Amino acid sequence: MAEKVIQSLPQSTPAGKEELGKIEVAPEVIEVIAGIATTEVEGVSGTRGNFATGVVEKFGKKVHGKGIKTEWTEAGLIVDVYCFVQYGASVAKVAHQVQTQIREAIFNMTSLATQEVNVHITGIQFDQMNDAKTE
Repeated sequence: MAEKVIQSLPQSTPAGKEELGKIEVAPEVIEVIAGIATTEVEGVSGTRGNFATGVVEKFGKKVHGKGIKTEWTEAGLIVDVYCFVQYGASVAKVAHQVQTQIREAIFNMTSLATQEVNVHITGIQFDQMNDAKTE
């Protein structure tokens, strides 16, 4: 998870002459945006969570930020994504689409540019129907 530092975005009036205040975006919000963007990519079967997210999902609640780690550095925002790819999908294409989708989603929703989007493929998800037939 990201540090508890909150990113601020400067806000100006339409004329651009005076500052209205600032908008703060919590790291958890960026993780949720990246998580939703990841699951929308065809070929991604899920993201890697931890024990706590597994327990929460057993009770029916969807955890959108699981498998996403964000970090603020002097160079900018770095996003690490840990996900599973469906068997038969091109790992390189899926990873590239995840990078593109996350960059666009974060920029469109927060106006923040990402310095890096690192995709870590942690496993291959086989079709459940094929698994049932082989047993």
